[in-house]
Amino acid sequence: MGERDDPGTIGRRVQRLRAERGLTQRQLAEPVYTPAYISTLESGRVRPSDDALRHLADRLGVAFDELASGHSARLVTELRLRLTEAQRTLAVGETEAAAGQYTGLLAEAETHGLAAERSAALLGLGECALETGELVAGRQYFERAEECMAGAPLPARVPALRGRAVAHYLAGELRYAVYLLETALDELNRGGLHDPDALLLLYASAIGPYMDMGAHARAAQAAELALALAPQSGDPALVARMHRSVARTLVAEGRLAEADASLAKAAELYRGLQIRTELANCHWMRGYVYAQDGQLERAEAELREALGMLSAKRAALYSSQVAVELADVLHRRGRSDEAAALLHDVLGHLSPERGAVHSAAAHRLLGIIAEDARRTEEAEEHYVRALSLLERAGAAGDLADLCRLLGDLLRRTGRVEAALDAYRTGLGHRTAPGTTTLGPAPAQPPL
Repeated sequence: MGERDDPGTIGRRVQRLRAERGLTQRQLAEPVYTPAYISTLESGRVRPSDDALRHLADRLGVAFDELASGHSARLVTELRLRLTEAQRTLAVGETEAAAGQYTGLLAEAETHGLAAERSAALLGLGECALETGELVAGRQYFERAEECMAGAPLPARVPALRGRAVAHYLAGELRYAVYLLETALDELNRGGLHDPDALLLLYASAIGPYMDMGAHARAAQAAELALALAPQSGDPALVARMHRSVARTLVAEGRLAEADASLAKAAELYRGLQIRTELANCHWMRGYVYAQDGQLERAEAELREALGMLSAKRAALYSSQVAVELADVLHRRGRSDEAAALLHDVLGHLSPERGAVHSAAAHRLLGIIAEDARRTEEAEEHYVRALSLLERAGAAGDLADLCRLLGDLLRRTGRVEAALDAYRTGLGHRTAPGTTTLGPAPAQPPL
């Protein structure tokens, strides 16, 4: 059964409904129960069984759930229908409209005391905030959703936890984001909670912070596991739309349980469409691996695939990180002007509080392009701006490399003391390639 109010609240509800219908305690009780039992129940001194509640609901002419929780079954089903509609709106990239839908749904869920629906609306608002880059607001929505689901099993809490981790990551708080994701992965896998959707969300979300921290081996492993877990579906949007339409018909016919089942299928498919963003991260990772191996044509194809998947959802911050990697590949393929144009476009969508690591990467590459073209002052300016951004984010591996680039530039222009300072700063952040100060890797699922 679903949520149930305390005995006192149920007792007062039974008494009110009985009075509204002009029934005596005896008329409500017969033929199964006694008037004394009804009196005790109405005073809140006994917790009615499911059988007793079904009998009373039948005599009072209301649904079991409405008597037990005060919530109309039709109201709950209609709210869930509108939640799947909001999921669809977000899934097709209409973020502002989706945020409006979720805001209205949150207010209604709070008015009626519907915890599950309130949590779903908060999750939706958090996803909308991530899409538009409102990271602080997004994190707060996810925190509130986690509070709503405090007693739920871990797989049910993963979307909110993952959302919070991504908000921290995009704000440049890499280490804390990895801590949140790895802790959840370890708990899921060690506890035997091998929920494919939950694991896929966590592994795919870990790729970005792993890469930015220089943990390339862990990023590659996370991408491999995410792709192995990815659900296969032909056209999830079409199937989800069908389930929504069916649910509307069933609600109109009063077949609420069947409508709820159809809505659950639709919601699951729309969640799959949001996972599409996470799968784009896997294509990004593949592109990065190909680029490191010198397979630049294949790298460009993978990165363009990732960028297309993300841009279709208008995921500005996610697409920016992929665009920087694509620009690097274009530069290495001799198309520096095209790379520079892409990077300037990226910087127009980022700020130190929204994508600091990716802003730094864009400035670093623009510095390299400027240095290749012998525009020394421009190159130095980009390197210094990148250095400031990386120091705030704590991206140690990238800091060491950038200090080397800046030191080499300063040395070539005759500023030896300044170059030595840059090299010393870099040595303070030096890590071996592909390593970090992260702890042991989380346990893996049995694939």
